[in-house]
Amino acid sequence: MKAAILSSIHLAGRQVEYRLIRSKAAKRLRVRVGPAGVEVVQPAAQRAGAVEAFLHANDQWIIAQLERIERLYPVRRPHTGEGGEILYRGTPTPVQIMDHIRRQGPAKVIFEQERLLIVRGPESRTSPAQSLENWLRKQARVAIEQHVAVVAGQIQRTPRTLYIMDQRTRWGSCSSRQNLSFNWRLIMAPEFVLRYLVTHEVVHLAIPDHSKRFWLTVQSLCPETERARQWLCANGARLYLDFALGA
Repeated sequence: MKAAILSSIHLAGRQVEYRLIRSKAAKRLRVRVGPAGVEVVQPAAQRAGAVEAFLHANDQWIIAQLERIERLYPVRRPHTGEGGEILYRGTPTPVQIMDHIRRQGPAKVIFEQERLLIVRGPESRTSPAQSLENWLRKQARVAIEQHVAVVAGQIQRTPRTLYIMDQRTRWGSCSSRQNLSFNWRLIMAPEFVLRYLVTHEVVHLAIPDHSKRFWLTVQSLCPETERARQWLCANGARLYLDFALGA
């Protein structure tokens, strides 16, 4: 198997991670977009700068394919009687649903003994899946705010507003108005991945581009940057798999 070099590029307003494979057999540059992400195959003798020019020339097609994959990638729906399994902080975690006749108000989600328990009563009107998503969003905000505070203090910058959203095309962003937005699904990834993505966007408060200075700063603040990018390339699509829980 040929070794792949992990890299990223800004295309049509979106940060795109891709794997670059240099091949002696390849006659021309080509790009593949699938559930596992973006892969670029480059002739070994071709100059390095050709890759970025090629990707920019095909940015609309690449983004369209990524969005198509995100819409059509098969949804994993567990079919167990009590719940299913999701990634939570990078670990496959069982989900169980418990009906409690004395439970008042909306359903409650509890994480205990390496499982997620959804306790609902007769008055619960929200589906178990929606109750779990609501809980995960709250956990994401707590974890992300903690990391933002640490990194922002290190670079002496303060974001204007922090949003937790459900983007289907990006993990996070930093706007020109110094607002930070993050995908709530990051709480499903390992801690070191969440830390890297928070660091990436917070550093943009001080360095808006992806220059060498930017990457050196990110690396200095988050030594696990490369490991996190590799995890996202291999597993990022799993975070977008919707979950459905038994009624």
